[in-house]
Amino acid sequence: MLRVLVAWCPDWPVTAAGLAPEQAVGVVASGRVLACSAAAREAGVCVGMRRREAEGRCPDLVVLARDTAREARAFEPVVAAIATLTPLVEVTWPGLCALDVRGPARYFGGEEVLCHRVAEVAAGAMQAPVDITGLAGPPPTAAVRVGVADGYFAATLAARLGVIVPVGEVREFLSPFSVAVLGRPGLADILNRLGIHTLGELAALPASSVLNRFGPDGAEAHRLAGGVAERPLRARPSTEPAVVCLECDPPIERVDVAAFSARSMAANLVERLSARGLACVRLRIEAETEHGESLARTWRGDGALNAEDMVTRLRWQLDGWLSATAGPAPTAGITRLALVAEQVLPDYGRQLGLWGERTEADRRAARTLEHLRGILGPDAIFMGVLRGGRGPADRVELVPWGEQALLPAASLPWPGHCPGPAPSTIFSEALAAEVVDSAGEPVSVDARGHLSGAPARLVVGGGAWVEVVGWAGPWLADERWWDRSGRRRRARCQVLGADGVAHLVGLEGGRWSVEATYD
Repeated sequence: MLRVLVAWCPDWPVTAAGLAPEQAVGVVASGRVLACSAAAREAGVCVGMRRREAEGRCPDLVVLARDTAREARAFEPVVAAIATLTPLVEVTWPGLCALDVRGPARYFGGEEVLCHRVAEVAAGAMQAPVDITGLAGPPPTAAVRVGVADGYFAATLAARLGVIVPVGEVREFLSPFSVAVLGRPGLADILNRLGIHTLGELAALPASSVLNRFGPDGAEAHRLAGGVAERPLRARPSTEPAVVCLECDPPIERVDVAAFSARSMAANLVERLSARGLACVRLRIEAETEHGESLARTWRGDGALNAEDMVTRLRWQLDGWLSATAGPAPTAGITRLALVAEQVLPDYGRQLGLWGERTEADRRAARTLEHLRGILGPDAIFMGVLRGGRGPADRVELVPWGEQALLPAASLPWPGHCPGPAPSTIFSEALAAEVVDSAGEPVSVDARGHLSGAPARLVVGGGAWVEVVGWAGPWLADERWWDRSGRRRRARCQVLGADGVAHLVGLEGGRWSVEATYD
């Protein structure tokens, strides 16, 4: 069984700024609080809050813009200190790293001793007091939190609590956590609406049913919820390793020059993997100077690493090395750079154009969005994708740019869904409406889907009555039939008014409403 140790530095963007711990500090990205100090939290500031609201709750709040380069420079000494215990340190992002426990735990005399050693050297590199207390968990102000569990996902949650999860008990440990910790907001929203709120409830579902309903992404979430160890920290050797090297002549002495040179390397690596139907999820970056000094780091991605992600991580790594934050600075320029795809997964690809090609405008737009994503963060740019659902509002979801969406569920059968064409305008809140027959009686729908009469007139939002010249339906949707309190029965119809405007109307609880309008 894979045992993983995760070292997590809470509020790392604040710690990297170097301000006094007792100051109220908030790091802001895209207008929202990304991280805040303990003093700011005591004043009512929390992560995700808008900047103006945070400043209103804490007038003395020191607001800083996020600087990923600063965070990477400050975290490099921490990684270098942990690497003195074991060279197999894998960085996910500045503030979080992981290592394989098996070898180091035997060498140092057990997992608990290893946790103390990792916390000690990491806190020493941060010049912070060591306040981890072993299995009891660290105090809320701990500079470094360390956790051990079976698998990387469980270990990251164990690090939040500062605990060691015994071998074989990871499923029981994960069971009470909310599905929100999976890092899939769209999937978590659907699960919550289905009455599934915890990882234990998700793990109890049949794996085949989850795969059929949510596709590969849902199946991966189901495995994580059940404590099934995901990809290992140490990848198996590949028969055809994907490596891209660059010999630098003359030597490179600046980070921006190295990052510019690495762009073509990263694009080449991504294209080579894409031609084989693969995507990199674990990248090793190697740099060597003219005097033989070298630095290698392994980076784990939340998903597939694109070319911009690779360049960003190379910049983080070299920024900390060349600025001498992790020890003595190199005495010569960089003469060799290498990008090694240590672990790959099947690439699900992207939807091509009408005739299967991608134009140069598509590539420019993709490069621009990937560049903005690297600057603003992975959750700053969203794109709309189609997914499964019965109503028009249920079939559209915003997902972060570059991440795989829940597309497979869109092709599954959805009894009661509205047929095409899709409406052009979907209202965030349905408009009140009335539908009557030729005798002026309200139109109703029975349990078998039969209308009490043909729709003859329609009024929307208290406006004027409009004659109905055409209609189709109804389509019945009986959702959450197993839940007495959450059961929802709805009938939808398409109606065309004499004014030339078509609406999608729904009947629920004896009341009609307009959900969407067609062009």
